[in-house]
Amino acid sequence: MLPIEPSSDSQIPANLPPNDSVGTEASQSPQGHVLIVQDDRGRHRFVLESEMYSIGREKDCDIRLYSLFVSRHHATLIRVHNEDGTDSYRIVDGNLKGQLSSNGLLINGHKHQSYELENEEEVVFAPGVKAIYYKVRQEEEIEE
Repeated sequence: MLPIEPSSDSQIPANLPPNDSVGTEASQSPQGHVLIVQDDRGRHRFVLESEMYSIGREKDCDIRLYSLFVSRHHATLIRVHNEDGTDSYRIVDGNLKGQLSSNGLLINGHKHQSYELENEEEVVFAPGVKAIYYKVRQEEEIEE
């Protein structure tokens, strides 16, 4: 998988290793989405390309969080297609069956059950477990 270069207005910290990634080849679209997760096992980078992701500590989650304070199925990310041709992701507390997480979602310091993420917004799942969402653009040529 090719890395996605951040746009000039969104910088992904350079010291993050590309441990994890979710999705397929990123070269199909000039816009990309990255979720940087910090949990009990360190930092992980997930390239988001699918329509939906489950987030939690259960083994069957697409994005697995390592902490006993995180619910088994803590949240769901859903791709939103905007009228201007861009897309973003909405994060929803719990699973799609309506079962909420124990701790909820704290986004930019405020509790939300559903929220459309903007560039560089922080989601706190539990003590010591957080994620930062980045919208990024591919530049002309991607360097490995």
